[in-house]
Amino acid sequence: MDNNLKTRDGFKSKWGFILACIGSAVGMGNIWRFPIMVSAYGGMTFLIPYIIFVVLIGSTGVISEMALGRSAEAGPVGAFGKCTELRWKNKKIGETIGLIPVVGSLALAIGYTCVMAWIFKYTFLSLTGGLYAMGQDMDVIGGTFGQTASTFGANIWVVIAIIASFAIMAMGVSGGIEKANKFMMPTLFILFVGLAIYIFKLDGASNGYKYIFTVNPEGLKDPKVWIYAFGQAFFSLSVAGSGTVIYGSYLPKNESIPSSARNVAIFDTIAALLAAFVIIPAMATANAPLDTGGPGLMFIYLVNVFNGMAVGKIVGIVFYICVLFAGLSSIINLYETPVAYLEEKFNFSRVIATTTIHIIGCLVAIFIQAIVGGWMDVVSIYICPLGASLAGIMFLWVAGKDYALSAVNQGAKKEIGGWYYPLAKYVYVTAAIIALIAGAILGGIG
Repeated sequence: MDNNLKTRDGFKSKWGFILACIGSAVGMGNIWRFPIMVSAYGGMTFLIPYIIFVVLIGSTGVISEMALGRSAEAGPVGAFGKCTELRWKNKKIGETIGLIPVVGSLALAIGYTCVMAWIFKYTFLSLTGGLYAMGQDMDVIGGTFGQTASTFGANIWVVIAIIASFAIMAMGVSGGIEKANKFMMPTLFILFVGLAIYIFKLDGASNGYKYIFTVNPEGLKDPKVWIYAFGQAFFSLSVAGSGTVIYGSYLPKNESIPSSARNVAIFDTIAALLAAFVIIPAMATANAPLDTGGPGLMFIYLVNVFNGMAVGKIVGIVFYICVLFAGLSSIINLYETPVAYLEEKFNFSRVIATTTIHIIGCLVAIFIQAIVGGWMDVVSIYICPLGASLAGIMFLWVAGKDYALSAVNQGAKKEIGGWYYPLAKYVYVTAAIIALIAGAILGGIG
């Protein structure tokens, strides 16, 4: 083991680790895509397969990636290298393959930096009253976002997003990432619950709830419902062979991975449901069709809806603070994988590694602002499921059953059931490969 790994930073508490993993999982997918999928595919008709897939992926993929990282005490490059060294006495093969999820994580972080720039701007506008001052003039609301998401349209906000990420990450895993998530995640949940309660009391909100809890038996026969439910669960739980692996590497050996994975899956699902319980009923109060996902929902249509509410200014402030915390907790996870790579591979100090990666992230993000949608599509459709597939193959197929079970069971009071290994090795890995193929064919499934 490298000397730098013997003294490497790590999470100081079980809940610090769990909250950081929840933070990495709770992101824009929960807020601007999940409510749309629930709406587009029939409420509970979509939720039933979604929850089934969350259970499947949480009990296989999330556990596997956490255990892979912890057992190797390294990110994907070191972890994949250990797997191929165990099998073929050659760690170079695995280390080379491990660069794929590292590059993927950096590419996704760069795209996310552009999105975070928009979020910082809109949080600022909500706090200063600029957002509420737009009223319900869709030309002004749409035009503002159009200017923001254009070529060099949010340069200063890109820099602010980078500074915020850097400030947290430069303080280390326990001193920065863990402490930030211990504050941001509980705050996000409390604020989201408050929003949901307020919107529950509004006239017309009941129509949104009725829709959420509707089950259409015919809809359950539609393969697309199952494909998109799987895609949503897959990407929501952040299995990509990168972030969950690196966070797992910081987990103490005496903590139970199956227990931690279960908590991450539960709270990520709660966050997604809270977003649906806020957004769908809110849109229902304005009789607005919920047929537009992505940035348009969050930066255009919801602005119009909030500004039509009696206390819309306050609702907007609370909502964008929630979104800010969700996004910031995700972006630090995405940047952590390449930062850790520089620390592990080149013995960079924490500050130098964090500075290097954030300078790269800032410069590239500024220049891709006009194409960020396409940039994110390429990464999420191809690189993320490829990384997840490779991590599963390395841990379950290459390293082998004895190593995998030993890694998963370490720190657990009770050994994992006999169902885990065959379910993870055959069903989950196959599903991850299907996510890659289906995403390529359908233009993205999550």
